Amino acid sequence: MDAVDALACAALLAVMLVSVPANALVLACFACSPEIRRQAPALFTLSLALCDLLLSVSSVPLTLASLITGRRAPDSATTAAGASSGGGGCRALGALETLLSAGAMLSTAALSVDRWLAVVVSPLRYRSRMRRRHAAGALACAWAHAACFSAAAACRSWVGYHRLYASCTLREEEEEEEETDGPARAHFATFTVAFHALTFALSLAVLCFTYRGVLRVARVHCRRIDVITMQTLVLLVDIHPSVRQRCLEEQRRRRQRATRKISTFIGTFVLCFGPYVITR
Repeated sequence: MDAVDALACAALLAVMLVSVPANALVLACFACSPEIRRQAPALFTLSLALCDLLLSVSSVPLTLASLITGRRAPDSATTAAGASSGGGGCRALGALETLLSAGAMLSTAALSVDRWLAVVVSPLRYRSRMRRRHAAGALACAWAHAACFSAAAACRSWVGYHRLYASCTLREEEEEEEETDGPARAHFATFTVAFHALTFALSLAVLCFTYRGVLRVARVHCRRIDVITMQTLVLLVDIHPSVRQRCLEEQRRRRQRATRKISTFIGTFVLCFGPYVITR
């Protein structure tokens, strides 16, 4: 194992140690709290947590085992799934990875649309209009969207073990041959572009649009609070200078908080899914 593979193994172990208990805790909160289960947005969070947890216990251990064994295709001796380079187990895992990756992206986009509706479109009537059946319907559409791509990849044998990624994932059919049929390669390229355009790019566009609206509303509220704060400071002539300074500093932090949170959310989405999309 070279230094690059050793570093990748350490990163994968860190992902597992963080992702599995964190997402399991989210699922436990959903199971134990009736109040959370009654809220429609909780379904979007539940969908995202399930995707992350399943990816952490399926694809990540398989990749880790492949790296430890020198990027050899896993077999029944190295993984409980019994996957092999061209076996049905590996193809099933590759289709599952495609499904869960797309599902996680689309669940994130659906969650951002829900926040946009709650903050921008109808904040006063959101609770009365947004029901669990609406959230379930939106998630059903997202998962059907993801399942279409996963099924298409499995039917065309575009999933299997890829030595470069050391995992069962999207790959060109019969990639081990030196020469690949031109039309087959064009079909795979078209599928790959369509898949990532209608999952990653679409989700990123939705995130940017919805959170731009949320940020605009947050800035409007901040300006209103700033006006009230300044009027109060003018009226309180006997206020201590240190208190006045703290109020002004809190005012400045309030203006930056919404931008920082939204930038962090969108940046995390790109950081998590960008490498997967770019390498594929």
